Amino acid sequence: MNEENKKAPIDLVAIFNKLWPHRKKYYKILPAVLVGSYLIMCLIPRYYSCSVSLAPESSSAMAGGSLGSLASSFGFGSLAKLGGEDAISAEIYPDILASNDFIAKLMPVEVQTQDGKVKANYFDYNLKHQKSSPWGFVIGWTRSKISSIGKKKPAGKGSAEIDIFNLTEMQSDVFESVKGKIKCVVDKKTGVITIIVQDQDPLICASMARETCKKLQEFIVEYRTNKARVDYEYYKKLCAESKHEYERLRQLYGSYSDSNMDVVLTSYKSKIEDLENEMQIKYNVYSTMSTQMQMAQAKLQEATPAFTVLQGASVPVRPAGPKRLIIAVAMTMLAFFGITGKILFNSRKVQIEK
Repeated sequence: MNEENKKAPIDLVAIFNKLWPHRKKYYKILPAVLVGSYLIMCLIPRYYSCSVSLAPESSSAMAGGSLGSLASSFGFGSLAKLGGEDAISAEIYPDILASNDFIAKLMPVEVQTQDGKVKANYFDYNLKHQKSSPWGFVIGWTRSKISSIGKKKPAGKGSAEIDIFNLTEMQSDVFESVKGKIKCVVDKKTGVITIIVQDQDPLICASMARETCKKLQEFIVEYRTNKARVDYEYYKKLCAESKHEYERLRQLYGSYSDSNMDVVLTSYKSKIEDLENEMQIKYNVYSTMSTQMQMAQAKLQEATPAFTVLQGASVPVRPAGPKRLIIAVAMTMLAFFGITGKILFNSRKVQIEK
């Protein structure tokens, strides 16, 4: 019973004998597939990739695990204890980079291609200077013509007129294109944040990777120091007001004292004492506000996170894709298996019919 259930071994010699008479098909089809696939892949523009990594500071040993390590990298000490005031998490960084608000900050950045032929802001570069495959161009042109049927052509809006609340269709397409070029990966174990930017030009690729990293740092600093900055501005305003009141009262006291220097009337002396006391109160208020402002400034400096760049932006030397030769070889292998399967299927069909 067990012997009957055993599968018969594959006879490679028999398979080879069935394939050998059809060897001309392999000679004709496989080279054609290899060359054709490679030529087709040559029509697809090459792109470059640049990555930037932000790592936690090694001197910060926090008790919050990977999140605490990441928090210590950006100065989020309260997050490391998982019980602080900050609600920001490293897991939302990819969402931040994919938001229209963040992408809009990248659009005015001036970029230049490596050959120096194109100098424009990032919005115009993505709109006017992107290469596409022939079929991609045809599909995009057809889609734009279909979508424009029955619609009035909107007034042109460039990068200087971007309204995030009301993006035009053209601006929305550019934004989606940029979102596809920028990726953010957060390693939950080590807390390392990696920003990956892809572009058709190596210099622009590296420039935008550095700029994206800079904008993310600015966002984190703005978020982390928001409360401390508001407090500092508040005490700065109170300090300026109290100083103004103190100086105004001091001038009034000095003017009144000088004009009544030889007067011995009690009413004048009482007025001088009142002004002196009021001036002293205003000075105490000014001194207190000045101290509060300095403390708020110190807290603002303390809340400002420090960043450690593990891997900075560097202009890539070789393109990241598409892998033309690898894809061509893969397509050739698929063609080989397809031809082989068809020959064996036809051979099996002939045997059954007999």
